[in-house]
Amino acid sequence: MKLRKVTAAAATALVLSLTATACGGDGKSDSADTGSGSGGGDKIKIGIKYDQPGLGLKEPDGSFSGFDVDVATYVAKELGYNEDQIEFVETKSADRENALARGDVKFIAATYSITPERQEKVDFAGPYLLAHQDLLVKADSDITEATDLNGKNLCSVTGSTSAQNVKNDFAPQANLEERSGYSECIAALQSGRVDALTTDDSILAGFAAQEQYKGQFKLAGLKLSNENYGIGVKKGDTETANKINTALEKMVSDKSWNKAVTDNFGPAKYKNEPAPKIGNIVK
Repeated sequence: MKLRKVTAAAATALVLSLTATACGGDGKSDSADTGSGSGGGDKIKIGIKYDQPGLGLKEPDGSFSGFDVDVATYVAKELGYNEDQIEFVETKSADRENALARGDVKFIAATYSITPERQEKVDFAGPYLLAHQDLLVKADSDITEATDLNGKNLCSVTGSTSAQNVKNDFAPQANLEERSGYSECIAALQSGRVDALTTDDSILAGFAAQEQYKGQFKLAGLKLSNENYGIGVKKGDTETANKINTALEKMVSDKSWNKAVTDNFGPAKYKNEPAPKIGNIVK
């Protein structure tokens, strides 16, 4: 490649340009990660859910809580960021791939199941939790199997495949009632309008662990599907994915992972699976 001479002014401009774009690693500005995380005031944007108690919840005072939040915070610290440098961004399920592609966030920890279809669009670190589709029922319920739902009222969120899976595979005579959010299903279950709520057991445990529901509900303990939660990164960003995997391994080895499970799901007596090995996707 031929080089041409540049003036001192042009050289200075070139240095400034390189300095301004260095954080992107590929010459492009990365709005989700504005620096190295060395404690100098830089920020990292992380996608989470805002409405899932026990996993990703924005509290009334503006703080955040949940297992995904704890995992994301631990990972960010291992990447070199202090807690006050983390900016959590609400990332709804339907927009996760687009948020990563646009660079809105550096990574996403939001009950993000690793699937072949999603792996075509994003890269994943993890998995960091193996969840299963389950049922949440009242504490005194006699529902112990999915087949017990025949003739009963089953609630799930509009657009979810969980309830349809139950009807197709286990209880074709179940009466499906759809709500716009899990909180509405919980209210319906609490009042007796429905007999069960279905989705991932981690989500169900998060709701059941809330103080206002303490002792009212229980998980049936079924494993109707395997959901391998991963941390999504922009397609091709293997460097970040590898760093996150290293952080997740450390989180497991120093017992911080176990503590996060107990802190967020303990009151629901959630019988979680052991921490999965990195790259081990359970079919």
